[in-house]
Amino acid sequence: MRRAIALATALSLVAGAAAAESWTKYVDSGNGIQWSYDADYTYKDRETGRVVVMQAVSKPEAKIGPSGPGKADGVGSVVALDCSKKNMITLGSYKPNQPLDIKDTWRKDTPKKADGADNAALLTAVCASADKAPVK
Repeated sequence: MRRAIALATALSLVAGAAAAESWTKYVDSGNGIQWSYDADYTYKDRETGRVVVMQAVSKPEAKIGPSGPGKADGVGSVVALDCSKKNMITLGSYKPNQPLDIKDTWRKDTPKKADGADNAALLTAVCASADKAPVK
């Protein structure tokens, strides 16, 4: 009986980890590269009102990502978007087999204009449902 409980617990942890990333593609960048954001990681920052979102790059033909931090094919970043002013702050980034390191002082950073087609597409995709994001 204990083995059955242990197995059920292990399977639920694995299933939970697999469901922890819900990647939504928001743009093709050329050369087979795609950008996606993780809907499960997206939230509204209570202190700033910005929408915080994890984004990752993928290249399906090369079987790369999108994946989160610490994974063998994980390349991406976490940004805080101001949907009305169309600017962003980078909180941190990650690359294969390396953890995400979020700066504690990101709220004091000067936002940068969300220039480029990739950033415009991210703003459009994420801000369309920003009112449904949980506040943390």
